[in-house]
Amino acid sequence: MQILDQTTTVQHLPFGPLIDSLEQMFIEGCEVPLRHNHKIAGSTPAEDGIVLLMPAWQSGKRIGIKTVSIFPGNQAKGLPGLHSVFILYDATTGVPLAVLDGDTITSRRTVAASALAARWLSRPDARRLLVVGAGRVASLLPGAYRCVRDITRVQVWDIRPEAAQAMVERLQGQGVDASVATDLEQAARAADIISCATLSTAPLIRGEWLQPGTHLDLIGGFTPAMRESDDACFARGTVFVDTSEALMKSGDILEPIASGAWEAARLAATLEDLCRGKHAGRSSAEEITVYKAVGTALEDVAAASLAYDAFMATA
Repeated sequence: MQILDQTTTVQHLPFGPLIDSLEQMFIEGCEVPLRHNHKIAGSTPAEDGIVLLMPAWQSGKRIGIKTVSIFPGNQAKGLPGLHSVFILYDATTGVPLAVLDGDTITSRRTVAASALAARWLSRPDARRLLVVGAGRVASLLPGAYRCVRDITRVQVWDIRPEAAQAMVERLQGQGVDASVATDLEQAARAADIISCATLSTAPLIRGEWLQPGTHLDLIGGFTPAMRESDDACFARGTVFVDTSEALMKSGDILEPIASGAWEAARLAATLEDLCRGKHAGRSSAEEITVYKAVGTALEDVAAASLAYDAFMATA
């Protein structure tokens, strides 16, 4: 059994091939049971954690199981809020093939899926990207989006200005025209694409800020208690999701449904529908599109298989 550490996993998951691999997996399909979601009580509510167990498989190909621990209170301790491990198996024999860095699998497949959706949902001429958040996942968004759109300007907003500044400096070091957004409303109104990757439990983006043609990408929240947008975003936009599971687990969706601002019958399509050509995506230059993702183990298997195959090809 091979062990791919963080550096090795990153090396074998470039965004271009990863985006294409995710698209192919959505086209082929994959067995994905509902994830297990378990609360881990801390000494205080602020220290509560969540453990996720996410299995998926393609018969005759690969099986994957990811364990994820999410502890938002880790920020106060100077630690990442998320840790995970991924195990890849041969689906014909059950033989373990590799253990991969789950954090890398999660973060890179998340932003790659976000960029994949943007192929259909953002305007082809979109140039200005606003990233809301400056954590591990958020820091990868510009690189993934530049694979599908000619992004020429990136702004970064975070509740911690110093984190946004650090991310901007890294982007500038990569030759990206990047700056810190000090006024979130102003930055949102000027953006072609807004991508949120936070652990927020209160809305950050307001629907009234969204200009015609904006694409709003919401990939941070994955529980009913987490929100990155207000009800008006869903009332105004054409809504897409990664999988139907988002309708059951996303606070960004459940709250607008509860208030009557939006209803599930208005859902335009899933990412699978887009990949399989069942929905054309954006219908006009003026349409406001909203994409809500909670993640799916299908993406994990696609990413882990890509990394493992690439690694073995060079071993």
